[in-house]
Amino acid sequence: MMPLHVKPLKSTAEGAPLPAVSSGLTQITKRSDFLRAARAPRVVTPGFILQMRKRTSSEAEGIRVGFTCSKKVGNAVARNRAKRRLREIARLTLTDHGQQGVDYVFIGRAKETAQRSFSQLMDDLGVALDKLHKAPR
Repeated sequence: MMPLHVKPLKSTAEGAPLPAVSSGLTQITKRSDFLRAARAPRVVTPGFILQMRKRTSSEAEGIRVGFTCSKKVGNAVARNRAKRRLREIARLTLTDHGQQGVDYVFIGRAKETAQRSFSQLMDDLGVALDKLHKAPR
């Protein structure tokens, strides 16, 4: 019998769905997906960096989104705060303005993502999406 304070690990099959960020968005969890997005077009804004990769027709449908913050952003508390803020702007914006079949990866920036005002982050995302969606691929 397992102690009450230990949760058993959930095993996922290869074809299991990825965790949902919100309705219409799926979170990227595999390193290989992040590496493919790193070779895709990107836009640098004052609050974050946004990478956008158009997936092939054989890959999963829908909008996928990933978040990453290096130790340059700060300690664990600062990195988690930055990722929470990025998740929220993605949830509010990408469900309406994201493109189907596309991966979006948000990269937090040191001392900016966690401290920039929320409205400025939303504006940064709008500008970044405009640039990426209009850019030739």
